[in-house]
Amino acid sequence: MDVQLQDLIGRIKKDGVASAEASAQSIVAEAEKKAEALIREAEEKAEGIVKNAKTEAARMQKASEDAIAQAGRNVLISFRDGINRELNAIVQAETEKALDKDVLKKLVPETVKAWAVNADAKDLTVLLSAKDLKAIENDLRTSLKSHISKGLEIKSDATLSAGFRIGSKDGSAFYDFSADEVAGLFSAYLNPRTTELLKGAAASVPDSTDETEASSAETKKTRGKKA
Repeated sequence: MDVQLQDLIGRIKKDGVASAEASAQSIVAEAEKKAEALIREAEEKAEGIVKNAKTEAARMQKASEDAIAQAGRNVLISFRDGINRELNAIVQAETEKALDKDVLKKLVPETVKAWAVNADAKDLTVLLSAKDLKAIENDLRTSLKSHISKGLEIKSDATLSAGFRIGSKDGSAFYDFSADEVAGLFSAYLNPRTTELLKGAAASVPDSTDETEASSAETKKTRGKKA
């Protein structure tokens, strides 16, 4: 009886240990699976974070480069516009000087005579600034006496600073030799040339990397000479 009881107790212990070991192994296996799943999930999240960080960094770098490039363009445009304003002011002033009373005394009669050759030319009007008309009116009336007798009018125009306009009284045709118009023709040529010159100047600016490399090479060269 004692032997059977001992055998029963032994089997119970053995079965219990085996069952416990099996349960423990099952628990460990399940824990390992969960741990592996958590690790994979963490790795995927980490990869996603790194990928998003790289994408955002690239976007910010591109935005920064675009902003710097736009700022550079704005500086060049502002500089160009400033130069053009200065040039236009100089051209305007020099044109007004060039169209002085001595030039007008010759140019106006020649223009009127050239226009009058046209068979359709009639009832012409010459417009000058008030100061120029006052200065050369007598000379013009003398040199254009025959045309005045045929209806030519010589008047002042408050919109003119220098130069003159000539045209038919009905406004169907006219020539504009005002200082503003002549200066505008010069400026129309100069402004694109200014843009071209600035583009050439910008293109000739060395890259900062090239300057750094050149400076480094020069430094090494100098050190080599000292050695």
